[in-house]
Formats: sequence, structure tokens, C-alpha cells
Amino acid sequence: MLSLSGVRSQRRNTRTLPLGDMDYLEPKTKSNLMGKLLLLVSLVILAIIVINQASSFTSPSVFSQREEGVTHVLVTGGAGYIGSHAALRLLKDSYRVTIVDNLSRGNLGAVKTLQRLFPQTGRLQFIYADLGDPIAVDKIFSENAFDAVMHFAAVAYVGESTLYPLKYYHNITSNTLGVLEAMAKHKVKKLIYSSTCATYGEPEKMPITEDTPQVPINPYGKAKKMAEDMILDFSKNSDMAVMILRYFNVIGSDPEGRLGEAPRPELREQGRISGACFDAARGFIPGLQVKGTDYKTTDGTCIRDYIDVTDLVDAHVKALEKAQPRKVGIYNVGTGKGRSVKEFVEACKKATGVEIKVDFLPRRPGDYAEVYSDPAKILRDLNWTARFTNLQDSLQVAWRWQKIHPHGYASY
Repeated sequence: MLSLSGVRSQRRNTRTLPLGDMDYLEPKTKSNLMGKLLLLVSLVILAIIVINQASSFTSPSVFSQREEGVTHVLVTGGAGYIGSHAALRLLKDSYRVTIVDNLSRGNLGAVKTLQRLFPQTGRLQFIYADLGDPIAVDKIFSENAFDAVMHFAAVAYVGESTLYPLKYYHNITSNTLGVLEAMAKHKVKKLIYSSTCATYGEPEKMPITEDTPQVPINPYGKAKKMAEDMILDFSKNSDMAVMILRYFNVIGSDPEGRLGEAPRPELREQGRISGACFDAARGFIPGLQVKGTDYKTTDGTCIRDYIDVTDLVDAHVKALEKAQPRKVGIYNVGTGKGRSVKEFVEACKKATGVEIKVDFLPRRPGDYAEVYSDPAKILRDLNWTARFTNLQDSLQVAWRWQKIHPHGYASY
């Protein structure tokens, strides 16, 4: 509705009618015809403005259009620990990134950090959505021109998976099916799948190669293997480029201190040993609980292959660069060296400078005694090798972030 406000002027026989940036004078002596003409012109101008504004509201986003020389990557679970570090690396390497996360395990603070670091138009967008909602997933793929998907989104705690197995099958296996269906429908041709060494279970021989039989012993590993099987079956009749990365125990954080690991308080008991070590060092918990001291290992505690998150992300980017249509690459991502839980605890004590109290408890359901990788294949095919292999150094980097952010991303 157009409002014409009268403004008194020095001349008593005229009044001004502002319209846009112009003033029209309507002498009182003019006929009604002139007034109607002005009103008509005003309405036409207003209609043009409204039409222009409406077209700007519906103009396509840069994320919905492919751009020569720009690769647009969907990072599912990009608000989580590993996913946010992957998004950071992609953005640094000039990729266009869309993060999709329901924030059930991720942190909005991590997304805000990335948005502050890369505020330019067309670099990063965040979409709050649940991959378990097929309508939402289809809408995301319909409205965005993705070139590739890095699929991180998943619940990922072995102990929790034994308590809530159906949750894990739904979140990992079913949601991966939904992502695959959307990729197929919208012709997204490249998938980098974040898998796990838990698909191998408890192998008879070490180190683990990509040909080691997969016999998972907990719902987390089983759900991941089912997702892998779906991807492999689909790829047999598809021209999609697929990379499956099975990685080991992730530690560390961004060396420049921009991102870190911040599990939700209610999940700390189920979380990674590094988080528990830091919580104990800061006094958030009375001490560290080491579950299982009677395994057939050198010191009775579990042996794991600890991979720095910076190295892990580098492997994902190399996989993205090397992925080829109609081919599937499966790679272990680890250091090739196993460390016991006791060794890890000693390294954490040195990294934090705190003499952490340690309680030794019975085994945790679903755990396995010894797991470490043979990274020869990924070195040969992708020219990737772990660089940050000093356990104490990786923990010191992570500890610096933890000290600055004692409550994680809560202050963001």
C-alpha cells in the first residue's frame, strides 16, 4: 500500500508527495485527472519495486549452481570432532563446503568458528537437518549442486552401541542408505565414506590389512560393515567414485588451536580416552578409569593405533582427489604402530603436567585386545602417511585447546 504524506511548503497552494527519491508537486488548481495520473504512475513504480524484490528472494544460491574450478563438498556430521576438522581443511584448500548436522553430537560453536574464518559468500553454509528424515535429505540434495559427499555423520561409541544397538543400526546403516539414495537420485558422483577399524573385530593376526576378514564384535562395527556392504553393492552397477576409509583411534586437534574435541557431558563416560584423560587432568572427574587389565598384551591393557586428526583429515582429502568413476578404494588409515592404554595414560600425564589418578576396572563390553594397522596400501595408492605420530605431542596440542576452552564450545 502506497502512503502519500503531505508536507507543507512555503507556498500555501502546493503540497509535496514523496515517491522514492523524487517529489511531485500537485497544484491545487490541477484537475483530478492529474492526481489520478500521478497515482497510476506511483502504483506502477511500486509494482516494479515489488517484482524486483520478489525476484531477488527467489534468485538461486551460489550453492545451488555448479561453478567451473570449484568443487562443492557435502560434509555430513560437519559439526562434530572429525567432521569439523575435515571442513576446515577443505575450506583452506578452497573447496566449497556445505555442513549438514542435527547437532545431537556436534557443536554449533565449531560451525561458528568456521563461519568466522571463512565469511566470504559461497564458501560455507550450514544446514540443520537429520539424515534420518528422507524428505529433508531430498530437499537438501535438490537445492544444492554437490560434487562429492564426505559422510562422517554417525554415533560412534563402542560401549554405547552395546547398550542401544538399534539406535546404531538406524543412525549408521539406515542413514547411510538414505544418503546413497539421494546421491543416486541427484547424480552426485563421488563418495568418501568414514568407516572404522571396528569392522575387523578381533583379528587373529596383526597388523590389520585391508584384506583382513571383517568380523565385527559390537553393534557399532556391525552397523558400519553393513553400511560398507550397501555402498559396495550399489557401486557394482554405478559409475560413482567411492573411497572407504577405515580408521583407528583418533586423537589431537587443529595445530593452530581453532578447533578441538568437545564431547557432550552426558557422553563423556562413553567417549574417547583422550577426553577422559583431559577431564581428569582438569578435575572434572576424580580420575581416569582404565577398563580391562587382563588382555593378552604386554601390559594387560588394550593396544590401539592412535591417529592424529590432522593426519586423518589429510587422508580424506587425498582420497577425494584420487577417487575415480566406477572404482572403489578401501584403505586403512593408521600409523602402523600399536600403543597400550597404559602407554597412552603416561603420555597424557606428561602432556598435561598432571599426575592423573588411575582406577583399573573390569573390561568394557564389546572391546577387543589389540588393533593396529598396516598402512602400506594407502601409502602406495594415495601417497599418504601419518606425520604426527608422537603420542605426547598430539596430546599436548589437544590439551592447549582444552585449557583455553574448559567448557568446550559452550562460550561460542
